[in-house]
Amino acid sequence: MKSEPLFNVPAVIVALIAVLAVIHGVRDMVLDQDQDIWVLLRFAFFPARYDSSVVLGGLLLGGVAADIWTFFSYAMLHGSWMHLGINGVWLLAFGSAVARRFGTTRFLAFFAVTAAAGAAMHLLTNAGSQAPMIGASASISGAMAAAMRFAFQRGGPLGGFRSGDDEAFRVPALPLVQVFSDARVLAFLAVWFGVNILFGLGSQSLTGGDEAVAWQAHIGGFLAGLVLFSWFDPPYRAAAT
Repeated sequence: MKSEPLFNVPAVIVALIAVLAVIHGVRDMVLDQDQDIWVLLRFAFFPARYDSSVVLGGLLLGGVAADIWTFFSYAMLHGSWMHLGINGVWLLAFGSAVARRFGTTRFLAFFAVTAAAGAAMHLLTNAGSQAPMIGASASISGAMAAAMRFAFQRGGPLGGFRSGDDEAFRVPALPLVQVFSDARVLAFLAVWFGVNILFGLGSQSLTGGDEAVAWQAHIGGFLAGLVLFSWFDPPYRAAAT
């Protein structure tokens, strides 16, 4: 009898977590405070970049190009090792399932698009803010939403009648119009939105630190992952019988 490993983590998830750890390690242990501020001014997401009425004295670096790349680059930075560790755990849990279904290239594109969606929602709800936003939480929220589209399906990773690991991640996805009629999905949605709004309104950090939770960005990434799932889902074919 063939035994399956307890954790079967896709290489793209391992590599992504390693890159995030290396980036934070360099910021924490190699760069001095001024150099780290330079990194934040160039790569963190600042809503103030897009508000001409906010005067920052030219502090935000990168010019027009940074106006574009910071929609993505902020997701590669974290506020602390605790922040990175918690995001890493959630990325392992939900990113692995989505990466196994999408494949490496599609997953990386999905990660980038949901990061941008999170930044866009943060910008809409925090116009003119001079506080930097960093962290991969919006993309991880997107992965949670994407996993909902197939994980609870019959034969899926969290569904009944699993036929095998590979097949479990390739079951037909739940159509978007049916998402709000599935009791398990609705329960997941209620808990997820409740926790994010609770911590957001209470200005408490999920990492235990003093930084505020960019909960609107989480919602932006989650909604993008839920609605745009079909953009990235491979067209699986039924196995020949």
